[in-house]
Amino acid sequence: FGWARTAVDPALLALLADPQWQPYLVFPGEWVAGGRVVTGLQPQDAKSGKTGKRPLFVLLDATWPEARKMFRKSPYLDHLPVLSLQSEQISSYRLRRSSCDDHFCTSEVAALCLALGGETLAAQTLEAYLDVFTSHYLLAKQQLPVDTEDAAHLRLRSLRLPGRASAEAANQGNAGA
Repeated sequence: FGWARTAVDPALLALLADPQWQPYLVFPGEWVAGGRVVTGLQPQDAKSGKTGKRPLFVLLDATWPEARKMFRKSPYLDHLPVLSLQSEQISSYRLRRSSCDDHFCTSEVAALCLALGGETLAAQTLEAYLDVFTSHYLLAKQQLPVDTEDAAHLRLRSLRLPGRASAEAANQGNAGA
């Protein structure tokens, strides 16, 4: 969904109100009043074993000053718990720098959310795609060729689902026929 200061997409409001989801606004806790901040997802119900609502992560994709503005000027998000990610890792994003090492780019935040939600392979794959994108971008800026056998590409290839790699190989074989 796009963000506008004066208008809210009705589909976003409907999604946030859908009872199958537990929305979390992902944002650094240092900018939020204490009562809203959570550092993890709702635990599963011990009696039934059910996980309850599925997590729905709301990410503000913007520069830090713009994200803070979006946070302050979006009253329809005020009722959501704010998920403040506590990661021991330091941002590896190399295209722009934040003044704080614990501030991540949107893709890194999404990967952390996926990992928190138990989607480890998806998180690792997203991290690997970011590494490949960053590598391509930095090489293109210097007008250097891409090395598809570098560590970033090899890591991404290693994360492919077993059936997908053979299907892609078959498609490449058919393309030359």
